[in-house]
Amino acid sequence: QVHLVESGGGLVQAGGSLRLSCVASGFIYKINNMAWYRQAPGKQRELVATITSGGITTYADSMEGRFGISRDNAKNTVWLQMDSLTAEDTAVYYCNAAVQVSRNYEYTYWGQGTQVTVSS
Repeated sequence: QVHLVESGGGLVQAGGSLRLSCVASGFIYKINNMAWYRQAPGKQRELVATITSGGITTYADSMEGRFGISRDNAKNTVWLQMDSLTAEDTAVYYCNAAVQVSRNYEYTYWGQGTQVTVSS
């Protein structure tokens, strides 16, 4: 199957920046949409940003202007650049990919999550 491996989380000061990465590996026919989600303790998981295979991006309102999502299709990699971080951004961040594992089947895969903690 397909595996998504995240990295880049950690502890940062408020106002700082962090860059998360997620690499997909396995039997991949084609990766379509990719996305980042996050979940804070006691809260629902929320969508952070999405990016199509052609590079079209969308953002949640609270992230737009501070966060940037990008991808490299040749490397099966998606990044999330996070700037001007606040304590409200503290959460576990998950990458997500809609992957065609064959010509006719698409399945959604999730990364293991990476913890982002913003101190103030």
